[in-house]
Amino acid sequence: MTDLPQRFSNPALPARVSICEVSARDGLQAESRTLPVPVRLELIGRLAEAGLSSIEAGSFVSPRAVPQMADTASVLAGLDLDSSVSYPVLVPNRRGLEDAMTAGAADVSVFISVTESFSQANLGGSLDETTQRGIDTARAASAAGLRVRGYLSMVFGDPWEGAVDPNTVAGAARALRDAGCTTISLGDTIGTATPGHVTTVLDTLVGAGIAIESLCLHTHNTYGQALANVYAALQRGVSQFDASAGGVGGCPFAGSATGNLATEDLLWMLDGLGISTGVDIDAVAATSQWLGEQLGHALPSATSAAVTGR
Repeated sequence: MTDLPQRFSNPALPARVSICEVSARDGLQAESRTLPVPVRLELIGRLAEAGLSSIEAGSFVSPRAVPQMADTASVLAGLDLDSSVSYPVLVPNRRGLEDAMTAGAADVSVFISVTESFSQANLGGSLDETTQRGIDTARAASAAGLRVRGYLSMVFGDPWEGAVDPNTVAGAARALRDAGCTTISLGDTIGTATPGHVTTVLDTLVGAGIAIESLCLHTHNTYGQALANVYAALQRGVSQFDASAGGVGGCPFAGSATGNLATEDLLWMLDGLGISTGVDIDAVAATSQWLGEQLGHALPSATSAAVTGR
């Protein structure tokens, strides 16, 4: 067992943080190697045993577009969907939602962009078209009694269009909220955000009537800013964060994006701040090393290597 960092609590920060573990969906979809269903199930099982209570299980997208996520229905069939762990799946449209419901999903995520270029590159349509599709899917899922999470991509910058107006982000966030999304994940898709940028976006959203309790931050570590951005969000009261074991992932539709924030790197910082998560950092680090072996390459998490001595 690793020595945990010394704890220096700050009463101005949240006392507890929840982590949505995204390695089994957002992480694996960016990998060239497609892992078989039994390995995906073992990954999810290891993460659940480590104490993570929200774990993305996959997505119901076309296997032609994202072959790494084929057979997500089989993954759900291998999980205990009545357990205390939630297993959200990404659904891009009503067809995906219907497939997810048939497979027994209780938690779904919808995905919209805040820029035209990324909508065309990733979602296959104009910004207006893809936004309406995502909103319609969220409304249908909410009406069916499912828990709905909304992802916003390119919140902090777009590789084709550059800067993004925070007020545009606020409008998209309101649309997701009004469609029934109880959590809105703000995606730093290409990892260009800095702490001041994060603070500005969060202040704009709160000023537009979006509850800070409903916001989640999804960071990428392209410029090494992921943890600094998390800290800025903590200072504004955000208590939900996406992270990926080992830092696996990126964005297959935006070539400049690098890995997700590693779950164990996040845990190390939160532990040092005295913030509770209920997650075993040793178990996550060991899982990250195992996952790297399955994928055939080392994963970028610094904490994983330090904790396991590898």
